[in-house]
Amino acid sequence: MRDPAATAGAERGRAGPPDDADDDAQDGGGDSHEARNEGEDATEDDRTAERSEPAPELHSGHKLARRYRLEECVTRLDGFSSWRAVDEKLRRAVGVHVLPANHRRVRPVLAAARSAALLGDPRFVQVLDAVEDGELVYVVHEWLPDATPLTTLLAAGPLPAHEAYELVRHLSQAMAAAHREGLAHLRLTPGAVLRTGTGQYRIRGLAVNAALRGITSHTPQRTDTEAIGALLYAALTQRWPYEDDAYGLSGVARLSGGTVMPPDQVRAGVHRGLSELAMRALVNAGATASGENSPCTTPEELTRAVSELPRIRPPEHGFLNPAPYERTTYQQGVLSPDVAPPGVRARPGTVGDAPPTLPGRTGKVLKWGVSALLVAALGLGSWQIADALLRGERQTDSASQGQGGTEKQSEESPAAKPETGKPVDIASARILDPGGTGRESAQHAERAFDGDPDSYWQTLYYANATFGNLKPGVGLILDLGSVQQVSTLDLRFRGDTSVDFLAAPASAGTEPDSLGDFSRVDSGSGSEVSLQTKKPIMTRYVLVWLTELPRTEDDEYRGRITEIGIKS
Repeated sequence: MRDPAATAGAERGRAGPPDDADDDAQDGGGDSHEARNEGEDATEDDRTAERSEPAPELHSGHKLARRYRLEECVTRLDGFSSWRAVDEKLRRAVGVHVLPANHRRVRPVLAAARSAALLGDPRFVQVLDAVEDGELVYVVHEWLPDATPLTTLLAAGPLPAHEAYELVRHLSQAMAAAHREGLAHLRLTPGAVLRTGTGQYRIRGLAVNAALRGITSHTPQRTDTEAIGALLYAALTQRWPYEDDAYGLSGVARLSGGTVMPPDQVRAGVHRGLSELAMRALVNAGATASGENSPCTTPEELTRAVSELPRIRPPEHGFLNPAPYERTTYQQGVLSPDVAPPGVRARPGTVGDAPPTLPGRTGKVLKWGVSALLVAALGLGSWQIADALLRGERQTDSASQGQGGTEKQSEESPAAKPETGKPVDIASARILDPGGTGRESAQHAERAFDGDPDSYWQTLYYANATFGNLKPGVGLILDLGSVQQVSTLDLRFRGDTSVDFLAAPASAGTEPDSLGDFSRVDSGSGSEVSLQTKKPIMTRYVLVWLTELPRTEDDEYRGRITEIGIKS
């Protein structure tokens, strides 16, 4: 464990040094949700940093590469600016960092952006492009309009225990994966963590945010681990684990000896296991790991520590008591207002007294008469049924003897097999992008099987034919509506495309959601491909899996399916 005094001069790139004051400010004073989501964190040391190069003269409406239209500046400091922009080619929002070509950090920023783009991990906000364009250099990344930064979440109060658990679990696993590929974040702040509308956590600015500000560290794994510990501490307490306020959170006074106060001593009701986990990760900042557990100095160690905790699940919704059971007038025991006991009120509209019975002797005679009629009717019906059954058996025996057992042979003959070569309708389609980031869309997938050769469904564009080396492929899952016989898959593409034909087993009760749920049937390549089964198969779900993309007329790589046909 490092001496507390030695930590005072820790690397500038750690999660939140005591003199780091974050305001998430935007140039121009805007306060939109998107700007708070994607805007860079402008810290005090950033704002006072030396500005040796003038910022590019850019404005809203300016276009980069005749494609990216700048909309709103969210950060402008130290010679670079960050913008919310629109990709007019793909009609989607993106984020853009812009630097002058002579900026002293251009080379590290481009190297960081290209390395981060190759990681292809969906837990990180993806880098889409890194371009040198004359006097400007810019980095394009995803924009998540439905995501909320952790800064905003913490402004509303501490996170519930299960949310804090999911936060540290996702962050530690993601950063462990990044460090295995040689990538570090070094600026993992509350503004760099986003929670999407589906409850997943995404990290933005991997390697790039630190490169833009010139942040480095001799111990990057410790720096990122401490940052995760600080975020967990803030999630549990709504306080920043340093003496000075930062990121809209109040700081925490140090204990004697300069150590950090544990979260469960800052706020009552904090989960004991998560409190100890935060201290084990914050040990580099002068914290003391409680108990006999050792400090966590790398994201990998923190991931193992999280896995050792019992999983914290969200609280179940309270059971709503059903409405009191109410008897109806057709049930026995309906009370009249005259005979109801104290405290029990009869329902309005019920009949107070039961109807009188028939006089004694007359009633008995009538009962016996009705009983006799019922017995006679039952006997007559039973006799008629028995007679009909006997006559039916005699007719069946004579028919089978006269026809030489033809009927029996017909029952034992196998069912007729479905005809082959008939078109099979496609009910719907869904994207399968297991190695991607969720940006591929099946929004216009019906164009691939609408019978119009001029319309098509297409993938995103990539840097090379093998999806920019980011993932193994992209596919469309075709739902046939029910289990059907399939023997042929006919495909038409724009450009020569490599494709695999896969199918799910007929026993699949629900739509598969991973590549491993399908079995490969056939593969081929070209602009018109016909893939065959060795013998007809029964399936409901067919996967058209693209493995290599053609080069388009716009000098980019993307797959475009113009028509899909399936035959029985």
